[in-house]
Amino acid sequence: MNLLLLGRGKTGSLVAEVAAHRGHTVRVLEAEENHGGSALTLDLLRAIDVVIDFTTPEAVLPNIKACVRAKKNMVVGTTGWHSDLPNIRQLVDEARTGFLYGANFAIGINLFYDVVLTGATALRHQYSGQIFERHHANKKDAPSGTAAELQRLIRDAAAADVEITSFREGDVVGMHELVLDSPNDTIYLCHDAKSRRGFAEGAVKGAEWLAGKNGFFNFRDVWQQL
Repeated sequence: MNLLLLGRGKTGSLVAEVAAHRGHTVRVLEAEENHGGSALTLDLLRAIDVVIDFTTPEAVLPNIKACVRAKKNMVVGTTGWHSDLPNIRQLVDEARTGFLYGANFAIGINLFYDVVLTGATALRHQYSGQIFERHHANKKDAPSGTAAELQRLIRDAAAADVEITSFREGDVVGMHELVLDSPNDTIYLCHDAKSRRGFAEGAVKGAEWLAGKNGFFNFRDVWQQL
């Protein structure tokens, strides 16, 4: 496939490496070349099969809108914009294109979501809960998209709101922990990413899965099909 990668940060660079290793042609468009999505023209996108976005919360919405207008399928790993999901879904549905997004594209964290869903039932049995998340000092959104997704899953599963505490320190890749506490015991559920490669591999496999498809998809709902 011909892939266009938006953003060459730490994760974006790995996405390019993984995609090339899997035999895809990758073009990278850096932030200074694409203010407000201005570089995402029909000419630029014509030969592109899937666009992958790992930019910033400020840049991602203009990028999405430009790619949807051009009817290009898109994988979005950027977080911090999910309050706009209903509007973006409407645009994708109207354009009849393909769109895959996720708070986290690592297979391990998606397994962790299922573990947390099971653990959330403790909140119906006199347990209290709290989410802790740690990321590198330069991460711009807090709480992380993954922590917000954990909070939403717990709310839906147990009708309970769990507070998120965020830490930004050093070069931490990403650690998410759910602590469930009762007078009798404490349960610790934790996912600690060792590298960003898991995110990159999931994003590229997601692009392969999305190619030629129409629809609006959450990675959490499709990762087992990859």
